[in-house]
Amino acid sequence: MAPRGGDAGVGGLDTPVGPVRVAVADGAVTGVGWGEAAGQGSDPVLDLALAELRAYFDGTLTAFTVPLRPPVSGLTARVLAEMQAIPYGETRTYGDLARALDVPAQALGQACGANPIPILIPFHRVLGATGLGGYSGAGGIETKVALLRLEGAGGLLI
Repeated sequence: MAPRGGDAGVGGLDTPVGPVRVAVADGAVTGVGWGEAAGQGSDPVLDLALAELRAYFDGTLTAFTVPLRPPVSGLTARVLAEMQAIPYGETRTYGDLARALDVPAQALGQACGANPIPILIPFHRVLGATGLGGYSGAGGIETKVALLRLEGAGGLLI
């Protein structure tokens, strides 16, 4: 995730799943990625996003309130909205989401992988019918497992 024209700020923090960087523009988070942030911007939405991520990783936050504006449309936007509705500590399968949206599971998987705001939009809560499924974030499936364990959904993994 690189800053784009119009980004108000980019900042980052160290987390148990590696360094995470956040980009904001026009009063909302537009991207989350892995890696060090080049410099630290100053913006109220960025400050809120970083504070909420810290609290999430500290185990004291179960629902993000920071405004999100993923730069997507169409099916991907619908899939991301459905993922945001999955409560903390719970999971859904790709099939569950495909049925809810009345779309083929393959198209749904591609939309999940295109999530530009991981963690805040919880793709890690989407599992395969018989296993974990994939995870497009840095660290792959190990990061997905770490996030699920953090949320107390780790019992599903045993």
